[in-house]
Amino acid sequence: MKENNSTSKLDQTDIAILRALQENSNLTTKEIADRVNLSTTPVFERLKRMQVEGYIEKYVAVLNAEKLGCGFQVFCQIKLIQINKESAQTFVNAVCTFEQVTECYNISGSYDYLLKICVPDMSTYRSFVMEQLGVIPNIASLQSTFVMSEEKRTFGFPLI
Repeated sequence: MKENNSTSKLDQTDIAILRALQENSNLTTKEIADRVNLSTTPVFERLKRMQVEGYIEKYVAVLNAEKLGCGFQVFCQIKLIQINKESAQTFVNAVCTFEQVTECYNISGSYDYLLKICVPDMSTYRSFVMEQLGVIPNIASLQSTFVMSEEKRTFGFPLI
């Protein structure tokens, strides 16, 4: 959750609303109100406040990667030759243009970045590495880890 000086503290009702949204962002205000035992107007006002304050960033649909032909998932660790603001920004700008890269993290440790890449198959991944990812300047090395099965996937955060 983003925090800043203008962010108010969340109460248990706010947390209950956020839990409901994490389970199903398609719920109507009335459905959320029924779940948290409030009328629709206060729930609507709370939702708007939490959006303005940055607790709710956006609403999305979770799609089925297999059915859409991009179920081959790879975690790719990238080490840059040189780390400075300009080279890091060049790398990030490039990977953010690739729709195959669904997540990108600047990490600590032996590598500098961790990418989650979704493509149809190994052949497509190889082409992506050779023709797109591999031509980004300043990459020293990359290591690919292929997902064999997904055992747990959540989209929310633990709300206490």
